[in-house]
Amino acid sequence: MLDSDLRLTFLQLIQRCDNATISRPTIDSDPSSEFDKEELVPLYLSNSPTSKDYQIPIGLLRPIIVEQLKFENEQSRRNNQRDLWILDHGQNSKPRVSFAGWADSPTKRSAAMKKLCEQWRDCGLFSDVCGPKKWRAELYPVYKDPFGPHDYPKDDDESKETNFAFEVERSACALFGVVTYGVHMTIYQEVESDKSRELKIWVPTRAKTKPTWPGYLDNSVAGGIPSGMGVFEALVKECMEEASIAADVVQKYARAVGSVSYFFRTSAGWLQPEIEYVYDMSIPPDIDPTPFTPKPLDGEVECFEFLDQNAVVSRMRAGKFKANCALVIIDLFIRLGYVTPDNEPEYMKILTRLHGRFEYERWKL
Repeated sequence: MLDSDLRLTFLQLIQRCDNATISRPTIDSDPSSEFDKEELVPLYLSNSPTSKDYQIPIGLLRPIIVEQLKFENEQSRRNNQRDLWILDHGQNSKPRVSFAGWADSPTKRSAAMKKLCEQWRDCGLFSDVCGPKKWRAELYPVYKDPFGPHDYPKDDDESKETNFAFEVERSACALFGVVTYGVHMTIYQEVESDKSRELKIWVPTRAKTKPTWPGYLDNSVAGGIPSGMGVFEALVKECMEEASIAADVVQKYARAVGSVSYFFRTSAGWLQPEIEYVYDMSIPPDIDPTPFTPKPLDGEVECFEFLDQNAVVSRMRAGKFKANCALVIIDLFIRLGYVTPDNEPEYMKILTRLHGRFEYERWKL
């Protein structure tokens, strides 16, 4: 956690989270790291030029993963099994990796990925990402178009075309550079008088036992969206599990207000392009606030504090919030009119960086 004397700007807070690049860094990006020199190889569903999935990348692979997939193919051949991967080394075009032709359905790809990731977990490979202490036992969806619909085969019927490509262990997503999805909600109250407007936000402290960002501050409610679950359904689930907020309260008062997206590279170089769907829950001024008061339930949160805007900003600037949570709160400040073009000189840079596309158009170039 950063020193309390450090004062990050809002743009610097965004850059901490939106820190990955696959092209030459711009003047506003973070200084290039050793990982920026790596040649990232796009991952595709199909290697058949006649397939509509041939030109649609679904992930980005670091060189260490490409080499490991090559090794997995060699092991398969030694065991008289089918290769899972087609590795095109790019003699006549850019290198690419795709699923083998036999893995031509979500079910087949999901089963193959389950076997592979569990094998890596059990043998201690990439233990900092998907080892036993990092394993989440939760499946995340991977979509053909990361900006497309969040569909899922109904009743295991794969006869109809869907955007859903396969599902994979949550902790292993960063190994394949696939886009993941989450949901964040801010529970807040505004009190207005003739001369001022005061904003207070419910802020949780993450449990020190969390596998990621232990002890950091978080959004009021936040969590990943598991495979096969809708966005609002995931929000309702997280509200009860993390904050003891009843489903009927969420359904009545939660409002979808947009999303934030960013391209995060971990300190170890792993790629995490992420989209977070954003919800607000404004506490009405003239009713009992008890149903809106969050309380820890599942052990993932140590405590909740009802902090005023100055306290929230101070802790954000000190780096005490989980990186992506700072983005959601900055987005809230903009939407409620607390951050404006008149009081924030980097307003447009902030606004555009909150809604990135991971340089997606460059993945296949």
